Amino acid sequence: MLKVYTAPMNYNGDKKTLDVTVKSGEETFAPTWAMVMKTKKGEMSWAEYKKKYYEKMRESYRQNRERWQDLLEQEEIVLLCYCSSPESCHRRLLADMLVEAGAEYRGELAGGSEGNSNSRSNM
Repeated sequence: MLKVYTAPMNYNGDKKTLDVTVKSGEETFAPTWAMVMKTKKGEMSWAEYKKKYYEKMRESYRQNRERWQDLLEQEEIVLLCYCSSPESCHRRLLADMLVEAGAEYRGELAGGSEGNSNSRSNM
């Protein structure tokens, strides 16, 4: 069973990571630039962002089912993004979706200099 963690992009621990940002990550799991920019400008509420992200991920799952299955078959993964608050962040929304698919959420990890930085991966 996949063990899922979430963390800010500056996480430097020893767990395998997956960048889920639109800026530098894998499009399969990332929001769109429009979603990010509208949220930053205050033009999109968190409720609307969540709705649009869930819609995007449902479509992603339909189009990239094999990639989703590859992720779910991992032993553990840390979902990374640039958001400062995990309470209003798509990395946590994605973690919740993976839990619905059978994964186990293990919590938010701290950013910074814990561990080493040799584990960075886009799987």
